[in-house]
Amino acid sequence: MSAFIGIDLGTTYSAISTIDEHGIPKIINNSEGQNITPSCIWIKDDKQYLVGEEARKELGINKNVIARFKRDMGTKEKYTVRGQDFTPTDCSALVLKKLFQDAQKEVGDIGETVVTIPANFNNEARAETLKAAKEAGLNVKNIVDEPTAAALYYAFKGGVELKGHFAVFDLGGGTFDISLIKVDQQNINVLASEGVQKLGGDDFDTILQKIVRKKFKDEHEEVVDGQDYTKTDAEEDKKSLSKRDSLKVRFNKKRVSVTRAEFEEKISSLVMQTEMVCESILADQNLTATDLEAVFMVGGSTRIPLVQQAVERVFKQKPTQSVNVDEAVVLGASLYAAFKGDQSKLTKVQKASVNRIKVTDVCPSYFGTFYLGENHQKLVSIIIEKNTPRPCSVTQSFYTTHEGQEGIDCSITSANTPETDPSFVRLLSDETLKLPAGRPSGQEIQVTYSFDENGVMLASFLDVESEKKTDIKIGEIDASPAEKNKIDAFTVD
Repeated sequence: MSAFIGIDLGTTYSAISTIDEHGIPKIINNSEGQNITPSCIWIKDDKQYLVGEEARKELGINKNVIARFKRDMGTKEKYTVRGQDFTPTDCSALVLKKLFQDAQKEVGDIGETVVTIPANFNNEARAETLKAAKEAGLNVKNIVDEPTAAALYYAFKGGVELKGHFAVFDLGGGTFDISLIKVDQQNINVLASEGVQKLGGDDFDTILQKIVRKKFKDEHEEVVDGQDYTKTDAEEDKKSLSKRDSLKVRFNKKRVSVTRAEFEEKISSLVMQTEMVCESILADQNLTATDLEAVFMVGGSTRIPLVQQAVERVFKQKPTQSVNVDEAVVLGASLYAAFKGDQSKLTKVQKASVNRIKVTDVCPSYFGTFYLGENHQKLVSIIIEKNTPRPCSVTQSFYTTHEGQEGIDCSITSANTPETDPSFVRLLSDETLKLPAGRPSGQEIQVTYSFDENGVMLASFLDVESEKKTDIKIGEIDASPAEKNKIDAFTVD
């Protein structure tokens, strides 16, 4: 019988899980016996690559190692290694391929897979994540936001029936999400999600690197570069500072001392950003800290004491860390995979674990289209509001502006705030709907935006009279044969 698996494709670490014969989510260890896998890729040659701890140890030293690429998903960034260009999507596909092969060794035949994504990922990043899964050869029909998956596992693991309003504070290696959810047992209703796409442990590591370099220069007139004190070194020392008040860093028989207080002072502005986002989302939802039953912590960076203090300050309560914060997302993803998959492939016990699950997520941005206002001023009309529950469908009517108009600009815009100024939105698509000749002005054009559970949007621009229509799909991209062949050509060392 095919296994259903969930994958947490993280900025610094990734993980994979399934549900066992008893319907309990469990981590699938990688081929090195670890529960999480560093999202680091070492391109060994034009046919072999390595993902994991060995690659992580080479980060910052070996120019053939690529990491932190999740932060560039949805952009045109490229990394050139051994004469080949790799996109963030390619890199993600290589990590997914490694995880998938490790899972096959452990559980055998694999059916459907769910991959998690940050709630604050824009449509381009979401589409590229789905594309990466296809490049890697995974059967992925569903994706789920990371805070939602974590909430699902917290609800499953709680031992008591959860009910009420909760917050999911998710601070990982590269991204920050805060989601407010309403829970009734295993019914997860996401009310709102906010976040920062580039804020996480990677930023804290960079800051610690700068602290150490400055100290060596000031105290010993010694220049310490990125190869002398790497991101990996900084990550390990950052973890130590979460447990100790100070540590010693040694280089060339010299050493400097770094205190937790020094580190916290330098990262305080970033932590303050998370506080501001949390306060904003509470205000937007007309909720106060006292309305929340608990705050669930997710992501390795939530182990930092200053972060825990910030959460307690905003939400007026100690956060809940009753599960492994590195595993909550991926364990929830495997539950979601079983819930969304072919139920005929589940045992009765497994069905009992997932048949009460119900998840309602929200749209990640404000989506609109351009129109002409008074004095023919170009403006943005918002069609779908951010945090609208999905799936959803919204239709608005617009009208042609002049006699004999030949076409309609089928623009699709996206923004994190309800902008009406075209200068402050992203243009996702700009196609044209051609109109029949010789028509008077004021003809109705219906614009419909429909969002599915995965955050994939279908936009339809319909000329009502002629029934001519232009359909545009946003948020899903098929991998080309060349892209698939590129990933297929590499074997895991």
